[in-house]
Amino acid sequence: MGTLSGGKGNGSIMSKVPGLLGALGAGLTRMGQRLDERRLETEARSAEEAGLDGSTPTADRVRSADRVRSDDSPAPVRGATVTADPPSAQDEAPAADSAGSAGSAGTTAVPEQVPAPPAYAPAVAARPDPVAAVPWGMRVAAEIGWRLLVLAGTLWVLMRVISAVRLVVLAFVAALFITALLQPTVSRLKRMGLPRGLATAVTTISGFIVMGLIGWFVVWQVMDNLDTLSEKVRAGIDELKRWLLNSPFHVTEDQINQVAKNLSDTIGHNTNEITSAGLQGVTVLVEVLTGILLAMFSTLFLLYDGKNIWHWVLRLVPEQARPAMAGAGPRAWRTLTAYVRGTVIVALIDAIFIGLGIYFLHVPMAVPLSVFIFLFAFIPLVGAVISGALAVVVALVTEGVFTAVMVLVVVLLVQQIEGHVLQPFILGRAVRVHPLAVVLSVAAGGLIGGIGGSVVAVPLVAVTNTVVGYLRATAKENALRSAQAPEQ
Repeated sequence: MGTLSGGKGNGSIMSKVPGLLGALGAGLTRMGQRLDERRLETEARSAEEAGLDGSTPTADRVRSADRVRSDDSPAPVRGATVTADPPSAQDEAPAADSAGSAGSAGTTAVPEQVPAPPAYAPAVAARPDPVAAVPWGMRVAAEIGWRLLVLAGTLWVLMRVISAVRLVVLAFVAALFITALLQPTVSRLKRMGLPRGLATAVTTISGFIVMGLIGWFVVWQVMDNLDTLSEKVRAGIDELKRWLLNSPFHVTEDQINQVAKNLSDTIGHNTNEITSAGLQGVTVLVEVLTGILLAMFSTLFLLYDGKNIWHWVLRLVPEQARPAMAGAGPRAWRTLTAYVRGTVIVALIDAIFIGLGIYFLHVPMAVPLSVFIFLFAFIPLVGAVISGALAVVVALVTEGVFTAVMVLVVVLLVQQIEGHVLQPFILGRAVRVHPLAVVLSVAAGGLIGGIGGSVVAVPLVAVTNTVVGYLRATAKENALRSAQAPEQ
């Protein structure tokens, strides 16, 4: 009996051991959960102190917190019956969705969020847009600047091309001038009943014959008076020598002879340079003859088929700008025609009156000097000075100081009348250009193209002024029409 009772006692004790172990395990689990919670709270507090956002835990913290919450349920006790309803289809669907989203989140990179600054950090204003930080005036200057750079580059390339084919350009420009001068004669012959081709041929041939005869007459006069001129020059040099010997400058004859000897030695030592200059003169002569031939052919075709050539040029212009250019072209041609005619008339008057003054003062080569005055009159400002100075020098060397002073008076008087009376009356307002623009254009033309550039500069400025004024007026008129169209 004692044995049985002892066995029962032991059996009851052994039956309680699992329950005690389960209670001990549950207590240890709850203690571990509390330690995990305190560890998470400590980490969150340290993250807040380090400037991190404690309200947004990382993925590890979320998983730890979920594990802690899932373990809050008490451990199952032995002998207890736990009943649970089987999961329905509606409960399984969100689980599948969450599993799919978790899988996709594992394969897709999640953009990192920029942490917010801590509360104690100073407030910093956001940086503005760099474009908004640039002042308005500087932006406008930059826009204008790069456009000016593009235009300057275009003009530089154009000048390089013109310099490479300068002979062709000058020949064509000369043909334009001659065409503007001869066009009224062709129109008059056509009104008289001649066909266009015959009128063009007659006008062109007669015009170039007249210009050739004038050139031949000038050369003949120079060659015919060359001996007389050389004698006059030697006499003038002797007269200058005597004046220097008797002058208050105390110049001796030995000094004058030494200067003459130095000049002779310089010429002797520079024979090669003089020869090369002569060869360059031959090259220039060939280029001049080539330019004359090109100008003759260009003039012939411009007189005969100028209208069709202009229509072909218009087809190269964009279609939107074609009406404006079609209206500006005839006005530019009228300006060029008025300039050429007026310049020819003014130059002819200068040559006639200055030539008469030189002739009555008994200066040799009066006719060649008159022709030079006529030709140099096509170079504004500079041409009149050069031709007048040439006439004065010839008078000084050949006839003495008094005759040179009288020639200077005649040249200045005629040029003053021409500048203040003839040019405003003959040229009118069609080609009126400011004197500053004339000076600058002549200087720029001389630097770019020499004498030919100086001749072309002023008519180019006049034609450009006419074209720009017409285009500006046309643009303003079109703007007014487009503004009034909706109102009508």
